[in-house]
Amino acid sequence: MGREFVDIFDEWADSYEASVSGEDPEYRDVFEGYESILEAVTKRVSGTIIEFGTGTGNLTAKLIEAGISVIGIEPNTKMRQATAMRFPFMKVLDGDLLQFEAETESIDAFVSTYVFHHLTDSEKGEALKKYAVLLPTNGKVVFADTAFISEDAKQAQIVKERARGFHHVADDLEREYYTTIPILTKLFNEAGFQVQFTQMNDFVWLMDANKF
Repeated sequence: MGREFVDIFDEWADSYEASVSGEDPEYRDVFEGYESILEAVTKRVSGTIIEFGTGTGNLTAKLIEAGISVIGIEPNTKMRQATAMRFPFMKVLDGDLLQFEAETESIDAFVSTYVFHHLTDSEKGEALKKYAVLLPTNGKVVFADTAFISEDAKQAQIVKERARGFHHVADDLEREYYTTIPILTKLFNEAGFQVQFTQMNDFVWLMDANKF
C-alpha cells in the first residue's frame, strides 16, 4: 500500500527542495515545470480537500493561498513534521493513499503530486473506488504523477536514463509502480470517474477526474 517506500523519504526530507528546484541534474527532467504542475492541480479544485503525501508542503502552500481547506495525509514522520511546522494551523495526519481517516463529513476533492505511483495497479483501483464512495457527484480526484503512454515507452525511458548515467531515476522507474495511461483510464472509469490527462513534462501527467 505504498508504505514500503516510506523510509526512502527520510533521505529525501532534507534534499527534496533541491531536487524539485532543479539543482539535482538527475531529477531535473522529472520536476521540470514543477511550479506549473502545482498550480495546475490547485486551480482544478475548491472547497475542502484531502492532500495525499504532503511532503514538505509545496502543493499545500498553493492550495492554502487559493483559499482551499486542506487536510494533509502523510505516512513519513519527517515529512509530516515538516508540513506541520510550516502550517501549524492545519491537520496533517498519519496515513496513506488507502489507509486514512478523513476527519470530516464533507470532501470535495482528493489531490496529490508525485504520489500515486506508490500503489500497485490493483491498489490504485481500490483507492479510486474508496474515493468515489467519499465524494459527492462531480467530486474530483486531481493527481499529477509520472505515467507513460505504453509499457514500451516506460522501458525506453529506463534505457534512456541508464544511458545518461541517471541510475537513481532508472532504479525508481523499475522499483516503484509507474503505470500507463490506458491502465489509468480503465481504473478511473471502473471506479466511476470521467478522467482527462494532460502531459506536463516528459514524465508527469495531470489526471483530472470527475465523479459521475
